[in-house]
Amino acid sequence: MRRPTIALRLDRTPVPGAWSRVRALFLLMLLPAMLAACSRPGVNAMVPVSGAAPGATEHTILIATTRTRSAVPGAMFSGERARELDFAQAVVSVPPTHVPSRIQWPSQPPGNPQTDFVTRESIYLDSEKQFIATLNQQLAQRPPGHRSVMLFIHGYNTLFPEGLYRLTQVAHDANAQGVPVYFSWASRGELLGYVYDQNSATAARDGLEHLLDVLAHSNAEHINIIAHSMGNWVTVEAFRGIRISGAAKNVAPKLGTIVLASPDIDIDVFRSQMRRIGVPKKPFLVVLSRDDRALAASRLIAGNEQRLGDYKNAADLTKFGAVVVDLSDLKGQDSFNHDKFAELAQMAPQLKEVLAQGVGKKETIDEVNPVNGAPDVVKTVISLPFAVVAAPIVIIARQAQ
Repeated sequence: MRRPTIALRLDRTPVPGAWSRVRALFLLMLLPAMLAACSRPGVNAMVPVSGAAPGATEHTILIATTRTRSAVPGAMFSGERARELDFAQAVVSVPPTHVPSRIQWPSQPPGNPQTDFVTRESIYLDSEKQFIATLNQQLAQRPPGHRSVMLFIHGYNTLFPEGLYRLTQVAHDANAQGVPVYFSWASRGELLGYVYDQNSATAARDGLEHLLDVLAHSNAEHINIIAHSMGNWVTVEAFRGIRISGAAKNVAPKLGTIVLASPDIDIDVFRSQMRRIGVPKKPFLVVLSRDDRALAASRLIAGNEQRLGDYKNAADLTKFGAVVVDLSDLKGQDSFNHDKFAELAQMAPQLKEVLAQGVGKKETIDEVNPVNGAPDVVKTVISLPFAVVAAPIVIIARQAQ
């Protein structure tokens, strides 16, 4: 195969367009060194732990995935693509020493339930019918008004247990009352596997579309959705497919809060998708941060095209019915500032209260300012107690009437 080359001018400066690729390649070479400082689980992180710890909290997670099953003990699912949806269930224990917004990974499997996130049980479900029956059973254990689903779709470079434990952390920190459901598409969890992951995400669109229809026909009262990073591409494409197929009449009435966190979607593609989907009756929450280094790398790889998750003109998104939650001033827990959405869980009650009151109407907010060039759009600045988050949160939305 012919080696790719970078065209040079006589002054030895890369031609326009090539320089972006040079910077992207340099950043990709630099990222492994940055990742070395971050702990990641092995593929066998889900080896079950038999004993429970006093004070630990267990969460039952239902799973729908387009990954193939893994033969590795403690792995459950691999990073390879399956032809059809598969289903499973896992029980994950959160330690009594848990620090909000963080996952306490075991230094080695199976981990200590007193100090680590651990898997207490994991089983495959034989069929979609069994998945639905299990879901309805879980919903029936909750009182009316709380029979909802919290659906999580992970992003790029994510091993199966990473997404599972992240959903557990978010559900735990938010004290979510709904049934957690994890949709996992076939990411290999490799830094240089961006193209493979992007194609896997595309291949998973129909699977997520079908899952949403299944959830809509369950006994769930509402379906709340959190999509992260490249998982937003899968999610918004599934919404687009539902609109085109006519299934929206079943799914849309049950949709609750939809959070698009750090979305790795080309801004022009998002505009095109939303023109097909239409303005939703309940606005999406687009969680973005202008210092997201992972999206900066994605932007360079994509020819320096703006990503939705670090879009500078947030007011522009409000015409698509979006409410923008800007976390740029918040210090991220990871070196890439790509997982800030995990901190939203502990501030969920306060954020929900502000949105319910209407942006710009609540008296206890710090300030409300109109956005330049968009007189009907306002920035609402909220400061929460330091114990919750140390920086103000900015919400950008059409002003409440």
